[in-house]
Amino acid sequence: MNRMFVDVECSCFADGSVRPLRLTWPDGRSWKITRTLHISEPAEDEFEGIRYTVLIGSAERNIYRVGSSWYVEPTNVEVDSS
Repeated sequence: MNRMFVDVECSCFADGSVRPLRLTWPDGRSWKITRTLHISEPAEDEFEGIRYTVLIGSAERNIYRVGSSWYVEPTNVEVDSS
């Protein structure tokens, strides 16, 4: 699986949960995450880390967190700026 590592601004809560707020590409482009729709862990080798299904504008995208690193898959690369 190809990955593109990105910066994600997030909120961390006392119960250990994490909510992503903003995604930033390596070239500096940035998008506000308007809503987290779903958080899931992999079934067997489906993906690595925790998958967050989020809304960026009106587009539904998946971003992934492994430890303190975040990545997207190539299908998530094309997102309109906002």
